[in-house]
Amino acid sequence: MQALARTAADCGYDARLLNAVEAVNYAQKHVLFDKISHYFGGDLKGKVVAIWGLAFKPNTDDMREASARTLMENLWKAGAKVQAFDPEAMEETQRIYGDHDGLTLCGTKEQTLRGADVLTICTEWKEFRSPDFAAIASSLREPVVFDGRNLYEPDMLKRHGLIYYAIGRGRNQFDT
Repeated sequence: MQALARTAADCGYDARLLNAVEAVNYAQKHVLFDKISHYFGGDLKGKVVAIWGLAFKPNTDDMREASARTLMENLWKAGAKVQAFDPEAMEETQRIYGDHDGLTLCGTKEQTLRGADVLTICTEWKEFRSPDFAAIASSLREPVVFDGRNLYEPDMLKRHGLIYYAIGRGRNQFDT
């Protein structure tokens, strides 16, 4: 989208539709942070957020436009820490963020859950599609999943004792 909009602008064309789509895409990158912040009443200081998926899309280590970057940076600004795993983008994450105090890169998706308050999914890797939901529920301090890729069926997570927030599905219909 960005490349198309830039090319149009270079040719003197006002690509309003492309620019509008890009604005929506940019705003969408903040939705997960907003949901997490709302869940914690705006107080993220000292919270630990597990993140599964750091790359822009599965099967790559490309993080140039990854929503996980926006999420992590917003979490850090709010005083939270991040424990993250990605099957391919760990080295790229290390290259970008170095030894950031608020970031712990984990060797497995299960390790990200240890000591984490909540889980957030940012990239729809195949290995994240069928996790052990009971293990997720028992590992997290709060049994809450923020799913930025809509990988799961809400009923299934409810059966495992998890509170589930997804994109475009509104607020969790299963809150008690």
